[in-house]
Amino acid sequence: MLIDPISDVFTRIRNAIERFHDSVEVPNSKLKLEIVKILKREGYIIGYENIKSKNQKILRIYLKYNDKKKKSAIYGLKRISKPGLRVYKGYKFIPDIIAGLGITIVSTSKGLMTNKEAQKAKLGGEILGSVW
Repeated sequence: MLIDPISDVFTRIRNAIERFHDSVEVPNSKLKLEIVKILKREGYIIGYENIKSKNQKILRIYLKYNDKKKKSAIYGLKRISKPGLRVYKGYKFIPDIIAGLGITIVSTSKGLMTNKEAQKAKLGGEILGSVW
């Protein structure tokens, strides 16, 4: 049983990037799927697919690398709000990552969004993590 599924996804992606894996598999859930959709939309991963195993749904994430230097599109992943310490911010106070080069994933009343989308919609919420 996982205590923090979001940290698990970030850690699996981080470990796969360090080992130059083409893809990484995580147990599927609605929250994880929404996070992966944001990563795809923002250009941090190539894509994803749902795989049905015998008794578990799996989400395979295809990682994106620069062909010449074998550098990942994701330089860092950080979990901000944790189960022991939730972090909530109003839309005016959602942090920008590396002067707008990274994204912050925010859980709002309208679903998961990036920091730019949440600020445009004037929605605050829980700051799940950041990607750069």
